Amino acid sequence: MTYPLVRDLAAEGIPVRLTCGVLGHSRQAYYAWLAEPVSQRELEDAYLTNALIDAHDDDPEFGYRF
Repeated sequence: MTYPLVRDLAAEGIPVRLTCGVLGHSRQAYYAWLAEPVSQRELEDAYLTNALIDAHDDDPEFGYRF
């Protein structure tokens, strides 16, 4: 994700419009991310990933191949 880069460059005085244009992002998407850096979907995905890792750690006999 390049939004933290846009934020850091904006803090150094480089316009958000210029940075987003160079990176090919919309300013609207950047400002939406700035308002909520971690979306609900990302939190749910992280929870599910951790649950799968824990389940595999409990019973590591099977992987993605049998």
